[in-house]
Amino acid sequence: MTGPVQMTQELLREVWRGRWLAVGVAWGVSLVLGLVVFMMKDRYEASARVYIDTQSVLKVVLRDMAFQPDIDLQIRTLARTLISRPNIELLRNDPSIGWAPSDAKRQAQEVQDLMKAIKLGPSATGGKNVFDISYRDTDPERAQRLVERLVKMFVSSSDDGKKKDSEDAAAFIEAEIRATEAKLVEAENKLKDYKLKNFSVTGVSTQDYFARMSALSDEVNKLRLETTAAEQSRDALKRELSAEPQQLPLEALGPQAVAGPLVSEHEARLDTLKKQLDELLRRYTDEHPDVVSTRRTIAQVEALKKADLEAKRAALAALSKGGPNAAAAAATNPVFQKIRFALAEAEANVASLRVRLGTQQARLNETRALATRAPQAEAELTQLNRDYEIMRKNYEQLVSRRESASLTVKMDQTAPLAEFRIIEPPRTAPKPVFPNRLSLALLAVLGAIAAGIAAALIKSRLAPVVSSAKSLRELTGRPVLGTVSLLVSEQGRQSQRVSLMGLLGAIASLMLVQAAWLGWVAVHSKI
Repeated sequence: MTGPVQMTQELLREVWRGRWLAVGVAWGVSLVLGLVVFMMKDRYEASARVYIDTQSVLKVVLRDMAFQPDIDLQIRTLARTLISRPNIELLRNDPSIGWAPSDAKRQAQEVQDLMKAIKLGPSATGGKNVFDISYRDTDPERAQRLVERLVKMFVSSSDDGKKKDSEDAAAFIEAEIRATEAKLVEAENKLKDYKLKNFSVTGVSTQDYFARMSALSDEVNKLRLETTAAEQSRDALKRELSAEPQQLPLEALGPQAVAGPLVSEHEARLDTLKKQLDELLRRYTDEHPDVVSTRRTIAQVEALKKADLEAKRAALAALSKGGPNAAAAAATNPVFQKIRFALAEAEANVASLRVRLGTQQARLNETRALATRAPQAEAELTQLNRDYEIMRKNYEQLVSRRESASLTVKMDQTAPLAEFRIIEPPRTAPKPVFPNRLSLALLAVLGAIAAGIAAALIKSRLAPVVSSAKSLRELTGRPVLGTVSLLVSEQGRQSQRVSLMGLLGAIASLMLVQAAWLGWVAVHSKI
């Protein structure tokens, strides 16, 4: 014989030696496990399958016009947050489901158990947008009602969540628009006030100021040279006028010379100056330096003309009376009169040049002052413009998003972006789920038999018995000289038969009881 066969035979001998213990342990374990299975209740699974369609035509049409959040992500988040304590507490306290009233401590434990027992997640075979909802309970009707309530919560919570999100987004955008609008008005006022305050500086670059200063400097230098030349010419005329006698000798004058025509040489000068004034008024205003200088010259020439006329009238009156010194009051030297006319003209020219020089010098000084302020003014204006542009862009973006949010709300009210479809309505399986009572009863029967065999083997190992010469030789390591056979008497054989019949009866009764128990469990488990 081979080794495994001998080992099997040895195990059978050990079990046989502890057969009564094995039967007793099997009976005891079967009774205990049977009582446990009897007290247990079958659990029934209620389930439903929901499909969420996120591909709508309206979503494609309004792709760039309205906000379109990640519906798939929202649905997955909703599925994870559906089985939360507040929702489960609502289910536990719902009287239509059929929960028995209990105290606060037991109710909290039941809520915790429900959170573990309810299963909601993507279907393993239906795709990413197909969700399975399942729950197991000892009451099949209660399990089905709970799954129905979960399906309603799953469908309605999506609409409620989107509505609340839309309202919150609209309120937030409105508040931000009001705040940004106030900041935008403030930035506009600052920019307006700054431009009004620095009107002469803003809008002109530093290079323009430098070019303007260069041109003004050249013009000022030119006017200075012209003024210096005009003053020197005037001074020369003054010297000539002081050296020229005003009156000619009376002997050289005759009555006709003194009583000449009242119209003097000043009239030709006045005509020329008036024509020049007309030309200047066509090009410049009354405040222009050339216009002012020309008018001043005209006034001086008119004064000279008037003085000459008065002097000639006085000379004529004196001559008519025959006085020897009658012509002394009037300037009778024609050279003196010409020099005096030229001097008056030179004075007017000097005055005009001085006015023009002062005006251009003031403009140059003002331009220099503005040029020193220009970089700082440009920097401040740039910063104000940048702040204003940022506020304006933010305001425009918020207004645009408000319109998009409004369109999104209307789109949700017209047609939701996600449509829930119940593929499999909530239903309860007619058979209990594994492990059911019948399966546990079968396991209990097998467990009782295994426990009996294990008890017999343990007893044999604790109190070993040598059953053959080979076993004795292997145990002691010494040679076995021979064996002695056991002779059983007739009375002993009768006793063995009675013991065997009792053992078979105990085993048969155990099997019958187990079979009857399994049949009862099968009938009451509706399998």
